[in-house]
Amino acid sequence: MSHQDFLRRLPEAGQGLRRRDRLQQRLHLDFTLLLLLLAVAAYGLVVLYSANGQSMSGIQRQGAYFLVAFVAMFVTAQVPPHLLRRLAPWMYGGGVLLLVLVLVLGIGAMGAQRWLGIGGFRFQPSEVMKLATPIMVSAYLGQRLLPPRLKHVLLTLILVAVPALLIVQQPDLGTSLLVASSGLVVLFFAGLSWRYIVTAFVAVLASIWPLWKFGMHEYQRQRVLTLFNPEQDSLGAGWNIIQSKTAIGSGGYSGKGWLQGTQSQLDFLPEGHTDFIIAVLGEEFGLMGVLLLLGLYVLIIARGLLIALRAQDSFSRLLAASITFTFFVYMFVNVGMVSGLLPVVGVPLPLVSQGGTAIVTLMAGFGILMSIATERRRVTRQE
Repeated sequence: MSHQDFLRRLPEAGQGLRRRDRLQQRLHLDFTLLLLLLAVAAYGLVVLYSANGQSMSGIQRQGAYFLVAFVAMFVTAQVPPHLLRRLAPWMYGGGVLLLVLVLVLGIGAMGAQRWLGIGGFRFQPSEVMKLATPIMVSAYLGQRLLPPRLKHVLLTLILVAVPALLIVQQPDLGTSLLVASSGLVVLFFAGLSWRYIVTAFVAVLASIWPLWKFGMHEYQRQRVLTLFNPEQDSLGAGWNIIQSKTAIGSGGYSGKGWLQGTQSQLDFLPEGHTDFIIAVLGEEFGLMGVLLLLGLYVLIIARGLLIALRAQDSFSRLLAASITFTFFVYMFVNVGMVSGLLPVVGVPLPLVSQGGTAIVTLMAGFGILMSIATERRRVTRQE
């Protein structure tokens, strides 16, 4: 292509970019983020097919979950941030009420009471709080002078502690940690003084023994002990970690090949389709396959942080940062527990592990991110 042809086509390229920008604005979608999410979802279905025993019914069910999740993302993307800010107290209060109802009327399974049933449908109200808590905390701190004063910090801690403690009672430590982190990160990004951070760190250290002695269930203590010495109970509590590390290590650099993993295909790896699915990925696709997934995750996180930086007000910035960080915590905790670096707390690998409610919640959060991103463009055009 000659220099003159290149210059002639520049206006056409600019018009194409403007058309794409108008389409994104009209649909309230961030196409870059959407493409990254679709890539992870597609990759996850490929891995899940192997992890689920090559079951097409499992893939169809997961596909249905993704369809509902992307619809939820599109719906939340249409809600402007200022409306979310006004709805925050109602969402938070309704979520806390549902958590109380779980303790009274909840449906139990596998020693936990985490679900509410409506007809033949059941759902986990704790998933609602993964969004309601950061929205409420962002709305509260976004209306205050930042960095927050001590009384605002204390009230924020109460807002975070109420749903987290209710979820612990179910018991569901993993979800409780996710809900707490989603609210606390808002406080951190609000410019929390290092004096408060150091004080909190010391308080956490001081509470370790009382929490271990009086606050944790026996199975939770066993998970912590298993982290340090899984071989102590290799056929019991340590089985999952041992088999997971074996699967990841045997995959090597390039893996054994799709559907060729022995740990997963011969059912040595329990929960391979949910919490431990990255072990299946590591065995069959090797280090390169794991790095590809982590690379997609990093791009999603980078896009979310960019949206947070470009947000127009404190509420939007804090909320976008919290949603992005919560996604990071999902990834970090799952990879950490599967590789034996963190205790097993039942946190799924985002957009890859089999599941319904968690995927819908995550995608609804990404819809909020897209709403914040397109709100920035709308304000820019009006100016």
